[in-house]
Amino acid sequence: MSLKQQLVDDMKAAMKSGDKHSLGVIRLANAAIKQKEVDERVELDDAQVLAVLEKMVKQRRDSVSQYEAAGRADLADIEKAEIVVVERYLPAKLGEAEIRAAIDAAVAETGAAGPADMGKVMGVLKPRLAGQADMGQVSALLKQRLAG
Repeated sequence: MSLKQQLVDDMKAAMKSGDKHSLGVIRLANAAIKQKEVDERVELDDAQVLAVLEKMVKQRRDSVSQYEAAGRADLADIEKAEIVVVERYLPAKLGEAEIRAAIDAAVAETGAAGPADMGKVMGVLKPRLAGQADMGQVSALLKQRLAG
């Protein structure tokens, strides 16, 4: 079953069970996916749907930090609850050791020798680790690896 179909099925289940919170978040996800499809005039595959969901999580994390900085714990809690719902559809995150192993493999594959080759290695890593790792963390670990 595709990720889009799973979202639709879960939306129907949330309607039937009366889970208004999950229903609202799933509807937001479906709307974001549909908007991207209309804007680009394409049918999104699972990888592209994952990218949309990751963007939603990132936006909510940014909102949480801003709300907490402003002393609005009530709004931050709402955003955190939305993150939990969206993360149900994302693959499990890799640990640091697994990320380092993927970096080592990509460095060996590309023959990267120093920081100048970072873009080449990230180009290989990004599709492999999409949805499984925070790319900011991957970038920082790669920078360490190529620097020393």
